[in-house]
Amino acid sequence: MTKPTTNQSAARGPVDHEVRDQIVSAATAHFRLYGYEKTTVSDLAKAIGFSKAYIYKFFESKQAIGELICANCLREIETDIRAAIDSADRAPEKLRRMFKAIVESSMQLFSEDRKLYDIAASAATEHWEAVRDYELRIQQMLQEVLRLGRETDDFERKTPLDEAANAIYLVMRPYLNPLLLQYSFDSTDDAPAQLSSLVLRSLSR
Repeated sequence: MTKPTTNQSAARGPVDHEVRDQIVSAATAHFRLYGYEKTTVSDLAKAIGFSKAYIYKFFESKQAIGELICANCLREIETDIRAAIDSADRAPEKLRRMFKAIVESSMQLFSEDRKLYDIAASAATEHWEAVRDYELRIQQMLQEVLRLGRETDDFERKTPLDEAANAIYLVMRPYLNPLLLQYSFDSTDDAPAQLSSLVLRSLSR
């Protein structure tokens, strides 16, 4: 298994954001056409018009490029989830909208950009840092909603906050994790409403 790289260590050589962005943009287009697994750094070099050695001045491996692209895709999903949470006032409705946004945004990535989704699936399989960071931030959002619900007396307080958050996150995870989502297609229409209702009943005072 390839050792995961961090986003900060992915860049090497000159700090030239314009060139790095050009490489990432070309790689994204190439991955969309041919897929992540079938593309080599040599392929990217030919597509961009750079030498392979020059690309390695900015990225230490193909995975480093893929991880940055993966992080960008997951950030889009995360932005949708944050917007859904912020669009409601009370914690129960925030939680309902969070479930809905998780399923809809994840499915949108899968259906509209399958080859980029495959990068995210590879990242989840190999536990890339981009996926770990994404899941951590989603868990933090969930804890925010639970904390608000306890402060407003909408949710029970007997269960330790981290225990409740972890249990609910496990319910959400099949629709958050790119690798697991492909096994949950049959339930995506009804899942947000049914799962959020079940979780809210468990949180009631």
